Amino acid sequence: MTEDEQKQMAAAAAVEHIKDGMVVGLGTGSTAAKMVDLVGARVKDGLDIIAVPTSEATAEQARGLGIKVVGLDEVSVIDLTIDGTDEVDPQMRLIKGGGGAHLREKIVASLSDTMIVIAEAKKMVNKLGAFKLPVEVIPFAAGALLPKLEALGADVSIRQKDGTDFKTDENNLIIDCAFGEIDDPEEIALTLSLMPGVVEHGLFIDMADLVLIGTENGVKSFQKD
Repeated sequence: MTEDEQKQMAAAAAVEHIKDGMVVGLGTGSTAAKMVDLVGARVKDGLDIIAVPTSEATAEQARGLGIKVVGLDEVSVIDLTIDGTDEVDPQMRLIKGGGGAHLREKIVASLSDTMIVIAEAKKMVNKLGAFKLPVEVIPFAAGALLPKLEALGADVSIRQKDGTDFKTDENNLIIDCAFGEIDDPEEIALTLSLMPGVVEHGLFIDMADLVLIGTENGVKSFQKD
């Protein structure tokens, strides 16, 4: 089974949790895009939901599929968010932000009653850190933050796209931090959150309620005790 098929399986399993009348957070990334397509198909068949996208790209995709899209100022609660991940460990801690949308993703997830994470098998790891940890920073602070992040033990670089600095939907920069295996994600998350100039980082701690992983043997699920 290909990775693409594993992503599709996980996305399909997650969409089954969406019910009529829900406010649904729609994630960003290649796996989330498959989920949005499936949600669009269900909306076409009569599913009645309101969606809060986590990026401009997801918003455009959702609108094109006929999904009603609103902003956070238009809803009082988000019932369910479905999103992908770049890594997930056995404690359901995540590294997200490969697509540069982790700031909005974390805001939407934090306001959701339930967060479902979907991914293919290779995203399940014993320890976080093989994937570079994205740290979103305001441009003014980027130069000063590079040595501070290096001092934490990371190899750092400002993310580039098409030969220029990558800009997030909020017009910030991303510093990608290669830590290698992260022994204490909670400590790194707290340290980064306290750094002036850091807007948000890609460590999602104690946010996922259900993880659905597409594997060669079907969808495996993990959830909070």
